[in-house]
This record gives sequence, C-alpha cells and structure tokens, in this order.
Amino acid sequence: MRLPAITSVWALASMMIAGPMLFAEEKAEKAKPVKAPDFTLVNYDGKEVKLADYTGKIVVLEWFNYECPFSRYNYEKTTADNDLAAKYKDKNVVWLAINSTGHQAAEKNKEFAAQFKVEHPILDDSTGTVGRAYGAMTTPHIFIIDAKGNIAYKGAFDNAPIGKIPENEKYVNYADKALDELTAAKPITTAETKPYGCSVKYGK
Repeated sequence: MRLPAITSVWALASMMIAGPMLFAEEKAEKAKPVKAPDFTLVNYDGKEVKLADYTGKIVVLEWFNYECPFSRYNYEKTTADNDLAAKYKDKNVVWLAINSTGHQAAEKNKEFAAQFKVEHPILDDSTGTVGRAYGAMTTPHIFIIDAKGNIAYKGAFDNAPIGKIPENEKYVNYADKALDELTAAKPITTAETKPYGCSVKYGK
C-alpha cells in the first residue's frame, strides 16, 4: 500500500539530482564556441577576400554603410576605426568592413575609402548573404573572430553612438577592449553588447 509514496519519493529525488545536471548541460551548451561563417567577398578594387585566408589570425568584421551617420561618424568626425585597425595591425589582427546595403555599388565604397583614407578593405555584400549569415543588424555592428575561427565578440563598437556617452557612464570602446584581451591571450570579459546605428538595408 505504501509503494506509491515510495515511488513519489524516488521520483522527487531523481528530479533533484537531474535538475542541476540538466542545468549544467544547458549552461555548457550555451558556452559552446560559435564558429564564424566562412565567406568570399570582393573588395572595392575587385580583389577577392576570403575569410579562410586569415586562419590563425584575429579578424574584425565591421558592418558598414557610407550613407549611415553612425557608420560615417568614426571616419568622418573622428578616425576611431582607422586608428583601431592601425593599433592592432601588427598584432595578428585583420580589419574588414562589410557593406551589406542592397542598393549600393562597390565603386561608392572605393570613393569613401579614398576620401577618408581607409586602408582596410570595404567588401561588397550587396546580396546580403554574409550579413544574414552573421545576423548583422546595424551599421556599425562589430564581430570579432578569434584565432581559432570562433566569434569572440559581437555588438557595438563602443558605448557612445555619434560621440554621445550615456549619462553617468564612462566611455568604453568594446572593440578595443576585446582586441586588447584577445591579443594578450586573456578571456573576453564582455562577449556581447547591444549594437546601435542604422538598420542594415538588405535588398530583397
């Protein structure tokens, strides 16, 4: 007559044991490295650029749109993007800008690069294939790929859209911070932030 009660006790005990194990498995699943999707795109000079060519390097992908004031700010009003690309150029870091705007032509990227002395490639993704593969939402939207090919950071360039730091906050350059940690073989303290800017203008 007491079997149901005993069964219930065992069931409860099993749940108590399994619960933390399931939680641990779920946590481990979330912590799994995410491989960066491979791609081949064309630079504004017609040269093919393959992500696979940079195996073993840290790669920064900056979603870019020369019509977007948020994108333009770090080239036109400041030199933040160029400066950061130059800062890590000799530290095994490659910087690539990607334009996934559906209605734009590659020659406009070339004109922008010449005007603002952009030395890193601005790649044509007007089909939106690569942008969609990464889930790029805004310009700018930064993705940093570690030397093992995993996405180590994704989100905003910094916490100051068009130079406006939120009230009661100190300026933080998330991209610089992540690159500093990666190049020093340290763990990334902030792996994801909310991106800001114009929405990526994907074509149909």
